[in-house]
Amino acid sequence: MTKVLIIATDGFEQSELTGPRDNLHKAGIETTLASLAPGEIRGWQDKDWGDRVAVDCLVGEVSADDFDALLLPGGQMNPDILRMDEQVIDTVRAFCDAGKPVAAICHAPWLLAEAGVIDGKTVTGWPSIRTDLANAGANVVDCEVAEDGNIITSRCPDDIPAFSKALIGQLAQVPEPAE
Repeated sequence: MTKVLIIATDGFEQSELTGPRDNLHKAGIETTLASLAPGEIRGWQDKDWGDRVAVDCLVGEVSADDFDALLLPGGQMNPDILRMDEQVIDTVRAFCDAGKPVAAICHAPWLLAEAGVIDGKTVTGWPSIRTDLANAGANVVDCEVAEDGNIITSRCPDDIPAFSKALIGQLAQVPEPAE
């Protein structure tokens, strides 16, 4: 079965975690949510705290070798906290180095900039982080989804259908592991 790791913490944009995750599940793809602490994390929705989501494991307990892709939800707080964690950045870099799909939406491309994996890549993101992405060497565009090799980026919740379709499309090209 195809497996996608999701990394998030408190303050994730609720729709940017639940929307792509639900779309992956509908496509028969398994997801695992890793975070910085056990228990639950809380989303952000409509200018206030949203729903709680159960954490499956800690970021330090996962390996890119065990998953086919990485999904990074946005929100302002979530990626700003995550980009300061060395294990998170090492995990992002490991997925990129392995050539596995890495999908980041909204503010989550900050993590790609922090990992140093977007120099020369075409990406998009929330308008307020585009200068940061350009300063990291990326070619920044304004479109609902930008795909450059294994890197998939989108701007906002309105882009979730195209973002999910791009990730599912890249996963369809991943060969099934040998039994």
